[in-house]
Order: sequence, then C-alpha cells, then structure tokens
Amino acid sequence: MSSLTELQALIQEKYDIPVSDLDPQASMREKGLDSLALAEFIFAVEDHFHIVVPDDNPNIDTLAELASLVDGAIAAKEAKETKETKAESTV
Repeated sequence: MSSLTELQALIQEKYDIPVSDLDPQASMREKGLDSLALAEFIFAVEDHFHIVVPDDNPNIDTLAELASLVDGAIAAKEAKETKETKAESTV
C-alpha cells in the first residue's frame, strides 16, 4: 500500500493545501514549500510513520518521490521487525 494518500493528508493538515491541488508528480516547491518547509515536512513524515527517511537522496521534489522513499523505509522497518520477531521466537 502506498503512503501517498497519507502524505497528501499530512501536507493538507500542515500547510493547508487542499489534497485536490496536490499532483503527486508536480514539484512540491510549486505549492510554495521551500527547502526549509520540505525539511520540516520530512521530519513530520518520519514522526508520523515512525521511520527514518534516508538522507542519501536530498533532491526529493515530488510527493511521488517521497512516497516511494517512505514506502521503502516502511518495508525495511517491517522486514527488520519480522526478522527480530522470528529470532526472538527461536530463543
């Protein structure tokens, strides 16, 4: 499941931009989010999803790009938790 819908809702909540105005392929800068606002938004995303967005891609520009990174981070977190749970159950 993609995180895109939740990301759109977060932007609407934080910056009062209607979801209908948020094209996943358009630059978030076009909606008035400068680099500081984007950094703050990424921190909010990390808090919301309880993940760490990899910082090896500093050029996140669209919601689709961010959703892809978030989805990857969620999948990695879930895989790690599953692995840890299996390891604990074999002890």
